[in-house]
Amino acid sequence: MPSAFLPDRAFIRISGPDAEPFLQNLITTDLGALQPGVALPGALLTPQGKILFDFLIWRDADDLVIDTRADQQEALIRRLLMYKLRAPVLIEAFGENGATVTWGADTVDAAGVSDHRFALAGVEVRRNAGRLGETGPAGAYDALRILSGVIESGNDYVLQDAFPHDVLLDKSGGVSFKKGCYVGQEVVSRMHHRSTARRRAVIVTADGPLPPTGSDVTADGKVIGTLGTVAGQRGLAILRIDKAGEAMARGVAILAGQTPITVTLPAWTALTFPSSAEES
Repeated sequence: MPSAFLPDRAFIRISGPDAEPFLQNLITTDLGALQPGVALPGALLTPQGKILFDFLIWRDADDLVIDTRADQQEALIRRLLMYKLRAPVLIEAFGENGATVTWGADTVDAAGVSDHRFALAGVEVRRNAGRLGETGPAGAYDALRILSGVIESGNDYVLQDAFPHDVLLDKSGGVSFKKGCYVGQEVVSRMHHRSTARRRAVIVTADGPLPPTGSDVTADGKVIGTLGTVAGQRGLAILRIDKAGEAMARGVAILAGQTPITVTLPAWTALTFPSSAEES
């Protein structure tokens, strides 16, 4: 059963009688859809609809647990406390930093919560707070993310520089369009109902090694996106899928740096590259 320890993760516990309604009015995830034993993705947005913090969230008995980047833990706690006011809610860091993830055929019976993002791609991944036993290299998890089309802030995108649609939260169960208001909801809802999202996460493949994370993705000499996590000949990128679709329709090479690449949308999203006809 493959596994990896991710030292850059940290955890926040939200408890108290108003914990769920408090978070429901702040974050993009619909907590009413949160099933026991399952971790859903989510985000806390700026009022302008961009991702301020990204995370996973799950239930632990009557409490809610947020799994976020370790370097964002304190800032996220401060932001939540700013909104708490006098609500009977306790927000606190807990446990040691780091998460253990396991995957593979035997993972269904393993401990931890099921990561819904990977389940959409047909892969069972379990997450546990802390280090559990001997694990494999963290790079194996990045390779799995690439194959599954799972995007995370840091290597894949910069916080406060992406909308939820850019990183597929609207497809991965990380955004609700029915639950009512939350911070940034108006902008995100408008993008969704007007179908104006054009930046999307894609899976990148090349015949040779890809250039480093942060390299420009170009078509016909124009920048259409940025390369994210890289593992050998495969990687993730966020790019303008309308521009990529136009380039593919015209037979124009798409490049990461100077390396020709093929870009595909994760199958579980059911998204397609717009054609010129769809753009007109």
